[in-house]
Amino acid sequence: MELRQLRYFLKAKELLNFTEAASHLYISQSTLSQQIKQLEEELGVLLFERIGKRIKLTEAGELFSTYALQSINSANSGLQLLKDLNELNTGELKIGVTHGLRHLLTSALIEFSKRYPKITVQVTFGTSDELVEKLEKLELDFALSFQDVEMKKHFNYLLLFESPMCLVASNASPMTKRKDIQLNDIAPLPLVLPAKGFSTRHFLNNSVQDKHMSLNVAMEINDIPTLLELVKTGNHFTILAKTTVHDTKGVVTIPIKEKNMIRRGVAISMKEVYEKKATQEFYKVIQGLI
Repeated sequence: MELRQLRYFLKAKELLNFTEAASHLYISQSTLSQQIKQLEEELGVLLFERIGKRIKLTEAGELFSTYALQSINSANSGLQLLKDLNELNTGELKIGVTHGLRHLLTSALIEFSKRYPKITVQVTFGTSDELVEKLEKLELDFALSFQDVEMKKHFNYLLLFESPMCLVASNASPMTKRKDIQLNDIAPLPLVLPAKGFSTRHFLNNSVQDKHMSLNVAMEINDIPTLLELVKTGNHFTILAKTTVHDTKGVVTIPIKEKNMIRRGVAISMKEVYEKKATQEFYKVIQGLI
């Protein structure tokens, strides 16, 4: 059994089409079919059902895929360990970031690039749900997000900071005179909130459900800068973690005086996957900024 065969098998499992899988792997379909057949013969089971030109994963194939992925990950972790011996003079870092931590990321990227100019950084913005999915597919090294209520066992969570939830209002709003506010006072206000899928929205939904109340949601938007621009008009309000509104001109933040209205910013990574030295250094940069 070879790593090459496992990679071929996993790509075929992903696409469920030998022709497309071969194209993605830059090999011929006959080579792919032959290698998978050899793997099946060695294992003594069929991994795919061939139905004309279509293929379908067998029960054995589904079970085997977990171990195939673990083998690939272990090999990749070993390779990454060797690459890190270059003292961060080469390599790449793939970071996922929830929209609410845009400001924190920007400052961290500036500082990190000064220290390690030869490290290539790829940044992906997304909702917490989207980032978790990419982490599980090993498409990211880590994700910066707010901690979910439910923590998954196969993830590491590194606490970076805590930030209070606030009502965000225009500078011209009478609300600016208030030092704090409660959810009951917020309930009738016209709100523009992050769309479903954002961790902040999950957090708010759980908070109001616990209090058996509802909010007056006028709009849902999946872009935080646009959401804040609407708040600046004075026609709407929003609810965000204070750190999300950091240095945003034209708005004020009013802390919500309720129990458990604190968001925790975390770096999330997969357990049992080798943590790059560049990842460790990026964590240090972020913690130095907070």
